[in-house]
Amino acid sequence: MNVIDWGIIPYQEAWDKQEAILEEQITRKKNGLNTEDTFILCEHPHVYTLGKHGHQSNLLVSESYLRAQGADFVHTNRGGDITYHGPGQIVGYPIFDLERLGLGLKKYIYTIEECIIRTIQHYGIKGERVDGATGVWIEPQTPHTRKIAAIGVRCSHYITMHGFALNVNTDLQRFKEINPCGFIDKGVCSIASECQKAIDEKETKQILVHEMKQLFII
Repeated sequence: MNVIDWGIIPYQEAWDKQEAILEEQITRKKNGLNTEDTFILCEHPHVYTLGKHGHQSNLLVSESYLRAQGADFVHTNRGGDITYHGPGQIVGYPIFDLERLGLGLKKYIYTIEECIIRTIQHYGIKGERVDGATGVWIEPQTPHTRKIAAIGVRCSHYITMHGFALNVNTDLQRFKEINPCGFIDKGVCSIASECQKAIDEKETKQILVHEMKQLFII
């Protein structure tokens, strides 16, 4: 697994770079060559992204308002609905060959969720799944249900792109501009909000990489 940290990068630039890596791997596959799995970590400036099957009505403010607040709005080709990316959030883009890994898309997403669940466990946080709602949640069976990580992927020729967004030190006020992932009855949280202190994001990245290698390297 190649691990790359792009640091802070605009969303569109990261999307374009992912597409280039994806196409390279598809070409290798078509030519009978081995594919190479790449796990990208990064952080985006303020941006709201809407998945290909998402509903723009889940954006609760105008696009001009977002621009005035220094945020972009992007229609993207991943799954899922609307979400926010910004400083203090770790975004992970695994570009993996599911065919070589022997995984279906459902199992792949389940394994990404498991990676995040194990990562936040290091901070004493219990992450769980919710039936019919991709991502990782805290206290899902209570009125205080809140999402700590969102997942939205695309798969072409069994090779993935896009991925997950884990709230670490994220400004949670930004989520008030949207119905996160299309939900109107669930909250959002971060590792920092759960631990009541600022989190070392470099350490979180190291934990994520460790857990990804544990779960995906064959």
